[in-house]
Amino acid sequence: MLMEGANHSVVSEFVFLGLTNSWDIQPLVFVLSSMFYVASIMGNSLIIFTVASDPQLHSAMYFLLANLSFIDLGASTVISPKMMYDLFRKRKVISFRGCVIQIFSIHVIGGVEMVLLIAMAFDRFVAICKPLHYLTIMSPRMCLSFVVTAWLVGLTHSLLQLAFVVNLPFCGPNVLDSFYCDLPRFIKLACIDTRKLEFMVTANSGFISVGSFIILIVSYIVIIVTVQKHSSSGSSKALSTLSAHISVVVLFFGPLIFVYTWPSSTIHLDKVLAFFDAVFTPFLNSVIYTFRNQEMKTAMKRVFRQLLSYRKIS
Repeated sequence: MLMEGANHSVVSEFVFLGLTNSWDIQPLVFVLSSMFYVASIMGNSLIIFTVASDPQLHSAMYFLLANLSFIDLGASTVISPKMMYDLFRKRKVISFRGCVIQIFSIHVIGGVEMVLLIAMAFDRFVAICKPLHYLTIMSPRMCLSFVVTAWLVGLTHSLLQLAFVVNLPFCGPNVLDSFYCDLPRFIKLACIDTRKLEFMVTANSGFISVGSFIILIVSYIVIIVTVQKHSSSGSSKALSTLSAHISVVVLFFGPLIFVYTWPSSTIHLDKVLAFFDAVFTPFLNSVIYTFRNQEMKTAMKRVFRQLLSYRKIS
């Protein structure tokens, strides 16, 4: 399908205008992006390694968290390396195939992350509202079903988006006022009237984003109300992680909903939000779930002690 789209188009590559045209700002952007990218990779990898290594974290909540960290590794890698590489290039280009792959990856990651966040909210709901049935409901089979569903939703959402646009004719211009391949701007470069298609794509992403966000907010409200009515030590412990979940949800959905649903957003604002979403959010997710979770911090200390003891023995 990708090759067919490329063969029917005169355009074989797209040119990015980039994040900024100021050569004074670009070194600062590069340094910040590099720092947060490396920190994000290290932080999320550490979460995955700790969850896999520590038997005390072999529970539903941390299984889902490890999968979220894996997705955040992908979110960091899809946009940031190319953006940093292009910062000091006068001509920032990406092939037609590369652009389509980037769009596909971004929407898969977004779809998977939405479902995982809903699954994590459901996990907290069960832990707080039905603690006696938690182990029965949040069984390994249920957790695996959540992860499989997340990937199916992400892949289906992305394939549906691309099915309507990948074979569009592109005869020029080929300039994208962005630093990555963004689906709405990609469509606008087609040689046909794409207004209906633009609306459909925006409505699709906007509906999924807003719908998922509403589901999450409603679930958090139910949890908070339940805790206020039935306060207990177990509920308090489960509620301690709820603030971390809410922080991650706001960081993830805030820029996403604004870009797809705000009719008068400017290109500059969209770039700032996209930069925040690509560079800061994956890093902040790992920080929030690590430093605001006492059990995770304790587990990391145990893993480090074990690694040091192994080194001494060897």
